[in-house]
Amino acid sequence: MKKYSACCIALALLCFAARGGGKHPFNGDDWTALRSAAAIAVSPDGHTILYRVSHGVLKGPTKDEWRLIGSDGKDSRELKLPEHFSPLGFTRDGSGLYGPLEQNKKKQLAIISIATHDAKPLILTVLPAGIGTATISPDGSRFAVVADPRPEDALAEVHTVVENDESSLFVVNADGKGGAWWCPSLTQIAGMVWASDGSSVAIVSQTPMIGYHYVHSSIDVCSASGARRIADISNSAAAEVADGSGEIAWTGGGKELAFLSTTTDTLTPDHVWTVSIDGGTPVDRTPQLQGSAMSLFGDAHGRVWVEVARGVRGEVDLFDGGKLKTAYKWPGGIVNATPVSSEIASGADTLAFSVSDPEHSTNVAIVNGGELKKITQEGDEQLANVALGPVQVVHWTTKDGVPLEGIATFPAGYVAGKKYPFLVFPHGGPESNDRLNFDAFARQISGLGYIVLQPEYRGSTGYGTEFLESIYQHFGDRAYSDVDSATDYAVAQGLADPNRLAIFGWSAGGFMTSWTVTQTHRYRAAIEGAGITDWLSFIWTSDVEQIDYDARWPEEHPEDFLKYSAVMHAASVTTPLLILHGAADIRVPTYQGREYYLALAAHGKTVRMVTYAGSPHFPTLWQQRRDVFREVAAWLTRYNP
Repeated sequence: MKKYSACCIALALLCFAARGGGKHPFNGDDWTALRSAAAIAVSPDGHTILYRVSHGVLKGPTKDEWRLIGSDGKDSRELKLPEHFSPLGFTRDGSGLYGPLEQNKKKQLAIISIATHDAKPLILTVLPAGIGTATISPDGSRFAVVADPRPEDALAEVHTVVENDESSLFVVNADGKGGAWWCPSLTQIAGMVWASDGSSVAIVSQTPMIGYHYVHSSIDVCSASGARRIADISNSAAAEVADGSGEIAWTGGGKELAFLSTTTDTLTPDHVWTVSIDGGTPVDRTPQLQGSAMSLFGDAHGRVWVEVARGVRGEVDLFDGGKLKTAYKWPGGIVNATPVSSEIASGADTLAFSVSDPEHSTNVAIVNGGELKKITQEGDEQLANVALGPVQVVHWTTKDGVPLEGIATFPAGYVAGKKYPFLVFPHGGPESNDRLNFDAFARQISGLGYIVLQPEYRGSTGYGTEFLESIYQHFGDRAYSDVDSATDYAVAQGLADPNRLAIFGWSAGGFMTSWTVTQTHRYRAAIEGAGITDWLSFIWTSDVEQIDYDARWPEEHPEDFLKYSAVMHAASVTTPLLILHGAADIRVPTYQGREYYLALAAHGKTVRMVTYAGSPHFPTLWQQRRDVFREVAAWLTRYNP
């Protein structure tokens, strides 16, 4: 342990020396200070954009600032909003913002005036369990609110009842009057959108986790008079949205509903579907999509926008006439999400986006002359003092003929032909992908002098349904071989020193790391964060349904779940392994890391485990986030010098 401490001190001295020479490699302090901006809402007159600026702090969770800026990029100003208020949009006249405000430890819908600084918040709901999210009607006269309809548990501070959460629809007038539950039979809302006339709300529902070993979805049109079932879908519909807003849209002049769904066993919505509001069989409108539809949004002017991942690049398409048409791209980077626009139907047609690239943090851009124009420059000041290496999109083919793509991040001062220490960095998900944006972890590791390669293995989004589907029941062989082929590629290209190889991943990437070191001894150092190590128990103990990996019943097929469980192969590990895990993780429960750690330690392997008190799946406190990187850097320095 003394040697380990010495490594940390040496790293600190190296960072200090690098700073003294002008620009320095991107490090944990830069990560903390780095500011980013995301578009939140557009005022009804189209002249003002509400956006959120986020950055780290020395101690505590991420700091958010709420700001307004003119659509011309001028007159940016910070809003002094009540603590624990998170604005979602503008009121009908643009003089206020609506959103959840904490009241007596529960979030309630509130309106905050931005025209009068000393005005008290107008509280619109007093619901026993608080609210999740809300959206304003196209005429601005009322709000649709997603909330848990159940009464508060009087013993909530004493015990926790294990049961499915519920989310239903509560509608309230803009003055806080006339609040009522609509369609109380709908208790599992996954997405919603107002009809253009404000008389009804289209809703996507999905089966909850507890009590089901499958995922089914349904679509209803809900009004004050009740719900009308439009379609039942024997798969997942709507992308995963924590706040329950968006992900369904009216289209075809109000005669159809557009939503995201899939035909894959991985249950990841990746295509655009439509169904008539008169009911019937939903139709896949993008059967040949060479990419993945990631999110969908219908604006107040009747248009449907779709965020599409095409490999590691992301764009926004317009869904029109049953087809997708590329609308907006960001040069050298990605458009992060579907557009933000006025929610009021009579409002101006101003579109705002969040954009990013490998050289800049996320910022706000608006449509100007048919092109995107960035109007905020958050993060530029911090990055002006940082030496960044190049980032390239690379391609290779696996031994079994699968074409793959990845993002390679090089250290500052990279010299072609020189072999560097190398780290393969598989993403989480696994039904996700790495994006061509500013990746703070890849930048920090490259700042240590590494070449970092993020492989888009089979099961990643962005490459079509067949590529996505191929992960099912094959995470431990197909995805593993794809990730390891990234290292083969780097060595073959002369980028990586074959004697200085490392691997690091979090969540599904953590599984990939823990599994890889049971299958090969080529890596000198490995770090896994919150990784799955025992599939047999994981399937039932995660906080969300995990049958997208394998829908077989574990008790009927234990050997199939144990086959890819790293804990069953601990004796074969020779690579020094660092295990990092949140102590309060319920997505991949903390015991997964501890079980593997104990098995490795009992076999006399080189292993270290660090947990973070109170941390969920990834730490939210910045002192813990910086420690994650300190642990990673020290481990690499010690075992892959």
